[in-house]
Amino acid sequence: MQDEFFKLGGHNFSSRLIVGTGKFNSKEIMVKAIEATKTQMVTVALRRVDFRNPKDNLLSYIDRKKYIILPNTSGAQTADEAIRIAMIAREAGVSDWIKIEVTPDPRYLLPDGEETLKAAQVLAKEGFKVMPYINADPILAKKLEDAGCVSVMPLGSPIGSNRGLKTLELIKIIIEQSNIPVIVDAGIGKPSDASEAMELGASAVLINTAIATAEDPVLIAEAFHLAVLAGRKGFLSGLPIEKQKAEASSPLDWVSKL
Repeated sequence: MQDEFFKLGGHNFSSRLIVGTGKFNSKEIMVKAIEATKTQMVTVALRRVDFRNPKDNLLSYIDRKKYIILPNTSGAQTADEAIRIAMIAREAGVSDWIKIEVTPDPRYLLPDGEETLKAAQVLAKEGFKVMPYINADPILAKKLEDAGCVSVMPLGSPIGSNRGLKTLELIKIIIEQSNIPVIVDAGIGKPSDASEAMELGASAVLINTAIATAEDPVLIAEAFHLAVLAGRKGFLSGLPIEKQKAEASSPLDWVSKL
């Protein structure tokens, strides 16, 4: 079984890896790392974009013909703040895609589910392609689907922590119940984490910190690209069932016939 495209918000993507643009040591390294991931969508924190200064505008480093820009509402602590950031992004001609991040907790940056749902309901009605960042909460995921979101983005572990899939069992439930793409976002720290998320049946993963803060961002970007491909192929292959007891890979039944 093969699948060529990942369908999201009315678009077909050949890449199932979305890449963030924060924390890189330089814009030049960021550009090279993004290219190495083979991604088609990059997320940008609007609070880091200075529309008045083209030379310092992060968006000027991103090829808009090559990548879809996914603005995010990083820094928003309420639904109203997230809605305002999304409206500014659209009015500035950035995008009608929006990744909702509502994180009032400054220490762990955990998303506020209630405020996220409020923002999603408003922005979906306004015609945005809404992609909310959430705790791995299956009930909230279904409410966001019903609100008209084009995907849900449950965290694997706290954002930027590189701790991997600590919410694995809940992500499984979200994937099982969802009729829209499930994109694992936050906490993925190494290529094997990304591969594991894809093996679960996630539609895609979003990576930022693990790439940007690696000793060689370009090399690990390539590794993440390959890991996502491997994990997806593993999922499509129909992974073998785990067993409690050992079972010889080369059965000796034929010996009794000698």
